[in-house]
Amino acid sequence: MRVLVLSDIHANLTALETVLAHAEKTKFLGETGFQQVWCLGDVVGYGPDPNECVARLRTLGDDLLCVAGNHDWAVLDKLPVDDFNPEARRAVLWTREQLTPASRAFLEELPDEPLVRGDFTITHASPRHPIWEYIIHPATARENFAFFDTPYCLIGHTHVPVIFLCRQETQSGESKNVCRALAPLYDKALGLAGEHRLILNPGSVGQPRDSDPRAAYAMLDTEQAIWHYRRVPYPYELTQARMRTANLPYRLIARLAYGW
Repeated sequence: MRVLVLSDIHANLTALETVLAHAEKTKFLGETGFQQVWCLGDVVGYGPDPNECVARLRTLGDDLLCVAGNHDWAVLDKLPVDDFNPEARRAVLWTREQLTPASRAFLEELPDEPLVRGDFTITHASPRHPIWEYIIHPATARENFAFFDTPYCLIGHTHVPVIFLCRQETQSGESKNVCRALAPLYDKALGLAGEHRLILNPGSVGQPRDSDPRAAYAMLDTEQAIWHYRRVPYPYELTQARMRTANLPYRLIARLAYGW
């Protein structure tokens, strides 16, 4: 099955539509399009289009699998806004005022525990703490491998595409569980199978933070365990203009142009 893997849309409809269109027309393993969409959370927050992004995902119907993220929880008042920085907090409060009953119902129904589909565990932040923990460093990733049983785990939350590889290695005559961070490759598909387990982050659709403003996503073939990172430019100026109209924080507007 060909799966489009998204994360951290953050109410950026222009980026979301660009990614959906790009994935639909770009070949993956000789075929175009996708059969399912797996969204790793944070549909809303930061951006100007919360209802529009929810509505667009809802059009996917049964082809969509989506889990809850920390911003999805925050706008539902399931997380205290004091845990957010001032700009994020202001965006959360603004989003709460914008949500329609239909959007709120969609977010309320998102699962807040990891889901398993075949060889893949699907969550937002980490399998250990699905809503909030950041897996940025190999040390944190290594601890999280004990909290899922599948060969692969898909996460978002950090807005940075990365793969954490964990395997047993012999060092100085001792067998150790070693975890490494691997940078994404964009020019070719990657076979995932091997004597290891992986945590994979596709990066962010709506607010990348790896100094690349292009929207990030991944394509996955679940049967062959093949993963392909992708980046696509989108007219972020359109999103910025809507953010200015909504009087959202300047820093959130500016960062879209730089990917930080």
